Amino acid sequence: MAKVTVSLEADFAIELMLLAGTKNPQDAVELILRDYLARSRRTEARTGDAADESRLVTPDPAVQEG
Repeated sequence: MAKVTVSLEADFAIELMLLAGTKNPQDAVELILRDYLARSRRTEARTGDAADESRLVTPDPAVQEG
């Protein structure tokens, strides 16, 4: 897998490490990004996307004649 280098301010890196519970800033960023992506996929699965718009439209009530 390709590697990418990202520069962060030290304060931000420390916050990430504390949040992720790691001792390495690179591990912290990786864990948080993986969690973010996993949550995004779960949200899409629960709410759908633009292609699922038709299921949200309520049908017009049937008119009874007679």
